[in-house]
Amino acid sequence: MDRGLASRGALPTAPPLAGWLTRHSLLPWWHKIQNHIYPVPSLSYKAPSVAKCHASLATNYTRETSEVVDLDWENLGFGLVDTDFMYVAKCGPDGNFSKGEVLPFGPIAVSPSAGVLNYGQGLFEGLKAYRKTDGSILLFRPEENASRMITGAGRMCMPAPTVEQFVDAVKQTVLANKRWVPPTGKGSLYIRPLLMGSGAVLGLAPAPEYTFIIFVSPVGNYFKEGLSPINLIVEDKFHRASPGGTGGVKTIGNYASVLKAQKIAKGKGYSDVLYLDVVHDKYLEEVSSCNIFVVKDNVISTPAIKGTILPGITRKSIIEVAQSKGFKVEERLVSVDELLNADEVFCTGTAVVVSPVGSITYLGKRVEYGNQGVGVVSQQLSKSLTGLQMGLVEDCMGWTVRLNQ
Repeated sequence: MDRGLASRGALPTAPPLAGWLTRHSLLPWWHKIQNHIYPVPSLSYKAPSVAKCHASLATNYTRETSEVVDLDWENLGFGLVDTDFMYVAKCGPDGNFSKGEVLPFGPIAVSPSAGVLNYGQGLFEGLKAYRKTDGSILLFRPEENASRMITGAGRMCMPAPTVEQFVDAVKQTVLANKRWVPPTGKGSLYIRPLLMGSGAVLGLAPAPEYTFIIFVSPVGNYFKEGLSPINLIVEDKFHRASPGGTGGVKTIGNYASVLKAQKIAKGKGYSDVLYLDVVHDKYLEEVSSCNIFVVKDNVISTPAIKGTILPGITRKSIIEVAQSKGFKVEERLVSVDELLNADEVFCTGTAVVVSPVGSITYLGKRVEYGNQGVGVVSQQLSKSLTGLQMGLVEDCMGWTVRLNQ
């Protein structure tokens, strides 16, 4: 069964690489892609040390490619930009992942009967790398993404890399693609770890083989509005998740199911869709790809994590930052009536970070917040969190990981 990696613009070359994926053997350290030679050096890992107010350090990584990227950093959107390298590791029936490798970025070959294609056995994560003003690179809480992937993999009957394997793989991938990390204030390097059932199955069953991949892309703002307020519509026909389902894990199927409602909403001029619970149809759940917060009388409320809402890492971080600043934060059931009577509303997520909400439309009624301006609370929390992520303020939370280059 051939499942290999094919170079960009050179799909016929896939069979030799497919042999690597099948045999788990090591590729030569030099690969030719589009008439360019890319060296992939040996990698080593040094366990990071964490100290208060200091970032932990990653191991050194060097490679022989031009440091100049011909990209318009001023106009980065949230779209895929092909970078240089990706990370690939395999896991067989024994449940143990092989030592991964950093390979040239390109298409992968997978069996038509792969578990991920036939039964949706796949998970992904999302995190970012930021460039500081001194040129160094920071990761933000990568161990949290690793832990969430492990939880999700358990729900989807999949093996997962350990926290150490996950974080080390992220470091390797970012450093291999360091020239694609935008300058300070121009965006970030979005990191997409992907775990999928790549083994072939016909009957409904867990795949016999799994592939762990990480690729990256420089990105700007997720919403075209940037930090300007977005406009949401409360969905009254479709639901995102149900109790006992997979709404609380980052499985790929959760996102395909929201595309229809999102497409309809955007066709009407809205930025995105806010979903309600499936049982009572009146309590807030989340937006298509981010969590929701409501502010009333300086109290911040957000829907509690109860199996149907993704435990967002930005959500968790915003709660902790808000509490450190003296805000009262409540994680509980939040009704749509409370939403409509709020002083301020904002969303959080890896892609959006903090996005203020300018208006909510529900059953034809439109409610606006703060004269369509950025709310005081969301502005304060956004500044605090992005300051930590970008290394603009001292990290007394111990959340950032600095990479040595």
